[in-house]
Amino acid sequence: MGKIIAIANQKGGVGKTTTTVNLAASLGVLEKKVLLIDADPQANATSGLGIDVEEIETGTYQLLEHTMDAKDTIITTDSPNLDLIPSHIDLVAIEIELVDKDEREYMMKKAIIDLKHDYDFILIDCAPSLGLLTLNALTAADSVMIPIQCEYFALEGLGKLLNTIKSVQKIHNPELDIEGLLLTMFDSRLRLSNQVVEEVRKHFSDMVFDTIIQRNVRLSEAPSYGESIIKYDASSKGATNYLNLANELLKKNKETV
Repeated sequence: MGKIIAIANQKGGVGKTTTTVNLAASLGVLEKKVLLIDADPQANATSGLGIDVEEIETGTYQLLEHTMDAKDTIITTDSPNLDLIPSHIDLVAIEIELVDKDEREYMMKKAIIDLKHDYDFILIDCAPSLGLLTLNALTAADSVMIPIQCEYFALEGLGKLLNTIKSVQKIHNPELDIEGLLLTMFDSRLRLSNQVVEEVRKHFSDMVFDTIIQRNVRLSEAPSYGESIIKYDASSKGATNYLNLANELLKKNKETV
């Protein structure tokens, strides 16, 4: 049975989608069967895997509306062992459309529960908010990974996210774990980056992944070519970082996956 991991942080620009896409691709290369669910209306994970968003007719919107079977919303990608449930700008409307529905926080959980038998990992790229979309992802997930940018406001808003996670654990999903905090956009030349790493490790110790994602030009370029860093430049520092993260995740989950 596979594991569902939501990659969440209500702050934008912290490397959330970059992490979802490249971790998914890395796990695929390591011969794990992976499904990526793009739950962000910006659809960056979808376009980042080379899928033309304008041509999307089925995806996360239909999944959450329960107008299609989950398996019919899945498309294959060029990355080995990696499938995708794509997003589209239409997903913006879902928060309004679900608001009056019974058990609206459980729409994703109900839709994807059976998919756990088909994949080793299901990664959900969450929107940069703590709205109904993210709540659905956290309710459906077994654990949550939180990317934290190695910059001045790194810890700003983290308390709010952790409170939301506690609330979800209490009300909707008592089984939800924190997979770990992932430090991203690290620049070893900057004293500030090193201070943030020190501060996060001091406060959260065992919750922080050993792997740190460093700033890397190739990592920034890859999405514009519709490719993961593994496909775009497998020898880059970014590819090495994400393969290390995938290996660390597998090691951490060796008893359950």
